[in-house]
Amino acid sequence: MDSTTNPYATISAVVEGHGEVESVPIVVRRIGLALPIPLAIETPRPVRVSRSKLVQEGEIERAAKLASFRVVEPGGVLVVIDADDDCPADLGPELLARAAAALPGTHVGVVMAKSEFEAWFLAAAESIAGTRELPEDLSAPANPEDIRGAKEWLRDRMPIGRKYSETVDQPSLASGFDLTAARTVDSFDKMWREVARLAQAVTVDHADR
Repeated sequence: MDSTTNPYATISAVVEGHGEVESVPIVVRRIGLALPIPLAIETPRPVRVSRSKLVQEGEIERAAKLASFRVVEPGGVLVVIDADDDCPADLGPELLARAAAALPGTHVGVVMAKSEFEAWFLAAAESIAGTRELPEDLSAPANPEDIRGAKEWLRDRMPIGRKYSETVDQPSLASGFDLTAARTVDSFDKMWREVARLAQAVTVDHADR
C-alpha cells in the first residue's frame, strides 16, 4: 500500500471465537475508514485463543507476542474478548497491563465486549433488520449489554429452526451494522476509541521513521 497517498496502520488482533477471526478485522477496518481522517487499516489474520485459556497466567502474553509477529509494517496489537460475567473495568486493565508488559515498545489495546460481541449488533438492531433472515421490524432492546445471551436473542428472532452461526452470520452482520448506533453502548464505544488510538499512534510512529 502506498503510504504517500493513503494513510494506513497495521492492527493485529487476538480474539477468542471462530467468528471473531473474521469479524474483528472487518470491524477494525470499518472503524478506520470512518475516522475523521479515513485510515486504511491492515489486519493480519488474528491469533485465536479460547477465553478460558487467555486469562491464564502467561497466555495473553504469549498470544500478544504471536499477534505482534504478524505485523508487517509498524503497528499495534488489539485484544478483543467477551466480558461474559466479568466486569470489564476490572479485568480489562489487568489484561492490558500483562499484554503491554510482554510487548515493551509496542502499542497495545484491550477491549472487552459486554457481555458478548453480538451485543454490539443488538445496539444497532435496526440497521441489520431484514438481513440474515432477521425480521424487517427488528428493533434494539433496552440495555443490550445487559443481555446474557445475545447470540440467542438473534437466533430467537430468526425463522423457527434457523440457527445463528457464529462463523457465517457474525462476519456478515459485522459488515453491515451501524457503527454510530453501536457506539451508544460503552464497550463498542471503547472499541472505537481503542482502534482510533492505536491507529493514530502507529501512523505517528511510521511518520517519525
